[in-house]
Amino acid sequence: MPSPAPKLWLHHLADEADAAFLYKELARGEPDPKRAALYTRLSEVEHRHVAAWQRLLTENGHRVPAVRVSAKARTMAWVARTFGPQWLLPMLLEEEGQEVKGYLQLYKSAPDGAAGPTALRLARESKEHATTLSKIAGTEGEPWHKTQAGGFLRNVVYGFNDGLTANFGLLAGMVGAAESMGTAGHAVVVAGLAGMVADALSMGSSGYLAAKSEREVYEHEIAMEREEIRLMPELETEELSLLYQAKGIPEDQSDELARQVMSDPEKALEEKVREELKIGDATSTPFREAWVTGLATAIGAFIPVAPLLISTEPWALYTSFTLAMLSHFGVGAARSFFTGRGVARSGVDMLVVGFGVAVVGYFVGDWIVTLL
Repeated sequence: MPSPAPKLWLHHLADEADAAFLYKELARGEPDPKRAALYTRLSEVEHRHVAAWQRLLTENGHRVPAVRVSAKARTMAWVARTFGPQWLLPMLLEEEGQEVKGYLQLYKSAPDGAAGPTALRLARESKEHATTLSKIAGTEGEPWHKTQAGGFLRNVVYGFNDGLTANFGLLAGMVGAAESMGTAGHAVVVAGLAGMVADALSMGSSGYLAAKSEREVYEHEIAMEREEIRLMPELETEELSLLYQAKGIPEDQSDELARQVMSDPEKALEEKVREELKIGDATSTPFREAWVTGLATAIGAFIPVAPLLISTEPWALYTSFTLAMLSHFGVGAARSFFTGRGVARSGVDMLVVGFGVAVVGYFVGDWIVTLL
């Protein structure tokens, strides 16, 4: 009696069946005859992939399940029929990228196993599909590599914003509570300073972990690119040539240059990492991210507390409120450099947020006291 198949094999079988269905849907809705023919050929290749997994299951004594199109694939097809095939293309590109990644991992885990040769061959073909789709979609790079990074100024601005908004809300709540209890304002100062330290430590640790995770992602992607160069050198050579051609180098020269670079695997890796993955030399470290983000948060959180260190009289509270509102406008204006929105509009939006935080914090503090 046939034994149950490995879940990973069944997962790849189902993915290939979905891909075959979706390429067929793309071909059906594509008005360009050349592209429609290309999608039809890709669908036929995916059907061969389905047959390859069915054959592998049979040869290893496993039950071969009936092939069914998943609900996810049917939903994607509906999107393509409703909004046009161009909406499905990015999703298929992502799926092809995931297939390449999955097949390479399967091969690396057991290159001499039953599925090893099949996984490597399908990784090559899926990579070719992804490259073809990337050209059609007008995108660069490989969809299974994720290499987006933040910057120094972004960390400063968002750390400052977090500290300012969070601590300002805390102070507003403490003021509301203190006024309800008729107590002195020293508790407000203590809460503000404690909140500043807590916010700075929280954001600093978050910056550290985020930078550490990003570095680990880069290391994983580079290691994966190294494996692709080792296992699929001909495809990597073609991709490198296309990158050079995109820069205006003639095709013959690009091919020759790509072959020369690929003759040295380490040099080829450096070139692919820089040109394809867009990963440059590291300019930051987790510890640097931690202290930059933490310090920016502390500065932002200190602004509403500063006047209260001088006095706890009403004028100090009004000064704290004014400084906090001006700082909210300023940090909103600074955010516009990253969001692309207008400076004034971004500043006003942040001013409204800061005012709302103050109002909510004040009444929540007052409400909590009435419940005690």
